[in-house]
Amino acid sequence: MKKVTGIGGIFFKCDDPQKMKDWYANNLGLPVESFGTQFKWRDIDHPEKEGSTIWSPFKKDTKKFEKEFMINYRVENIEELVEQLKKDGVTLADEITDYAEYGKFVHIIDPEGNKIELWEDAG
Repeated sequence: MKKVTGIGGIFFKCDDPQKMKDWYANNLGLPVESFGTQFKWRDIDHPEKEGSTIWSPFKKDTKKFEKEFMINYRVENIEELVEQLKKDGVTLADEITDYAEYGKFVHIIDPEGNKIELWEDAG
């Protein structure tokens, strides 16, 4: 069973998300949308399959993640993976949530207390 297949996103806290998006757009050329930037790419093993990695600033007081950064990992078969993680004693922070437009998400906790987001793309 494949587990992590890539980085799904980098999320970070900041004082002014819009100011950060504007700065990155103006200085580094990121094509910023309301949520941040979506970097599109093709899967090397299946070039017909398109994927993406998200870059997104959040307000400092977000409750989505506690630390300054959160990494989102792309996964396959999230239900099967969660069952295996449970068997292996991995702490789950929540249950799988399905956002039809984006895909399925679940959060786990690593041994040092870092919240990690796992994501199975809807596409």
